[in-house]
Amino acid sequence: MPDPGANSQTNLPEYSVSEISFALKRTIEDAYGYVRIRGEISGYRGPHSSGHAYFALKDEKARIEAVVWRGVFGRLRFKPEEGMEVVATGKLTTYPGSSKYQIVIDALEPAGVGALMALLEERRKKLAAEGLFDEARKKRPPFLPRRIGVVTSPTGAVIRDILHRLGDRFPVDVLVWPVRVQGETSAAEVAAAIAGFNALLPDGPVPRPDLLIVARGGGSLEDLWSFNEEAVVRAAAASKIPLISAVGHETDWTLIDHAADLRAPTPTGAAEIAVPVRADLLATVDDIAGRLRGAVRRLADARRSELRAAERGLPQLRDLMALPRQRTDMAAGRLVQALVVAVERKAALAARAAARLSAAALKARLARSGDRLADLSGRLNRASRQIVEPRRTALGGLSKLMQSLSYRSVLARGYALVRDANGTALRAAAAIAPGAVLDIEFHDGRVPAVAGPGPKRRPAKRSKDDQSDLFGD
Repeated sequence: MPDPGANSQTNLPEYSVSEISFALKRTIEDAYGYVRIRGEISGYRGPHSSGHAYFALKDEKARIEAVVWRGVFGRLRFKPEEGMEVVATGKLTTYPGSSKYQIVIDALEPAGVGALMALLEERRKKLAAEGLFDEARKKRPPFLPRRIGVVTSPTGAVIRDILHRLGDRFPVDVLVWPVRVQGETSAAEVAAAIAGFNALLPDGPVPRPDLLIVARGGGSLEDLWSFNEEAVVRAAAASKIPLISAVGHETDWTLIDHAADLRAPTPTGAAEIAVPVRADLLATVDDIAGRLRGAVRRLADARRSELRAAERGLPQLRDLMALPRQRTDMAAGRLVQALVVAVERKAALAARAAARLSAAALKARLARSGDRLADLSGRLNRASRQIVEPRRTALGGLSKLMQSLSYRSVLARGYALVRDANGTALRAAAAIAPGAVLDIEFHDGRVPAVAGPGPKRRPAKRSKDDQSDLFGD
C-alpha cells in the first residue's frame, strides 16, 4: 500500500544550500536588525592581521560569535579584552560559509561601572608591576618654574581657573597644548601633547617648559576614562619634565595620577602646587635681610669693642719711646766721647812725632796729619749720620704709631676720659657714685670734678623684634 506522506514531501519546494543560507540570513536580519547583547568576551586574541577582530560573546547558557570590522575597531572607545563583560551594539546576521549566526559590532562598552572598575584595577596592577608608579622614579617639581606647560581643553573653565590662580600667586609664562579631554581621540591627543612638550628644546623658538600640568574637570568614570588609557599613563611616566596630574575632583582617581610626579586634587590646586605666593616670598626675603643687617651690626659692635680692648692693652707712647730714646742718647754720648779720645790720641802721636822731627819736617808732617785728620773727621761725621739717621727715622715712625694708637688722639676729636680718685678709667655712668671725686682729661689738660645725683632711669623695654641673640650677643 503506498505511503500517503510520500507525495506531500515531494511537493515541498527544493532549495540549494546557498539559497537556504541566504534566505535564513535575510530572515534573521529582517527580524532583528540592530540589537544590544550583553555577555562576556571569550576567545579574543587581539585584532587579526587584516585589522578585523573576531571573538565570541557568552553567558552561562549560550554563545554567539562576534566580529568587529577594521574601520569600526579603530573608533571603539573601549577595546575588547578577554573576560570583559560588555554590552555590544550591532547587526545580527549569519555567515553562510559556516552555517552560523553572529553579531557585527558597531559599538562596544563595558557592562556597567563594575566592569570598568575591574578593568581599571587589572590595568593598574599591570602597570604597577612594570614600575611605572614607583616613588623612586618620580621627580621633584622646581620651586619657581619660569614656564609652565598645560595640557587641557582650551575652551573649558579649567584653563581659566589655572591662569587666574597663577596670576594671583606668581605670574609666569604659560604654554597651552590644546587637546580633547573626552572622546575617542582624547587619550592619543593627551599622550602626544606630553611627548610634544618633552620634545621642545630649552633654547628653541618655543622654549621647553620647566613643569607640566595635565588637567581636566570632574566627570563620571566613563568621562575620565581617557586618563586611564595605557598610552597616557606611559607618556606621563616617560616625561622628563616634572608633571602634575589634576584630573577631576578630589575624590576622582585615574591611572595618570599614579604615574605623575605629583597629584593635585583639582586644577586650581595644581596651580597652587606649581608656584609659591610672591607676596610671601618678598616678606621672607625682607625678614632675612633685616636679620642679616642686625647680625652685621652686632658683629661690627663686637669687633669695635675688641679693638678698643686691644688698644687699652697697648703700652703708653712715652713708655714705648723711652727705651729707644735712652739707647740713642747713650750712643750719641759714646760717639762724642770716642771722637774726643780719638782726637786726643792723634794729638799725642803728633806731639811725639814733632819732638823727633825738625821744625820743617814737623811742619810738613803736621800738614799731612792735618789733612788726614780732616779726612778722618769727615768720614767720622758721615759714619755718625749713617748710624743716627735710621734710628731717628725709626724713632719718628714709632712716635707716629703711638700717636695714632694713643687714646689722646681720640681726646683730640672732642672726647674726654673720666677717672676716679685712684686714677682708674670709668667706662659706665653706673660706676660713678654721687659725690665721687672725678678727674676729667681733655686733649689740652685735666679738670677736677665732683659727680652730682643723676636722674632715675627706667629700664629699657626689650623690643619684640629684637634679635640680639642671633649670634649670642
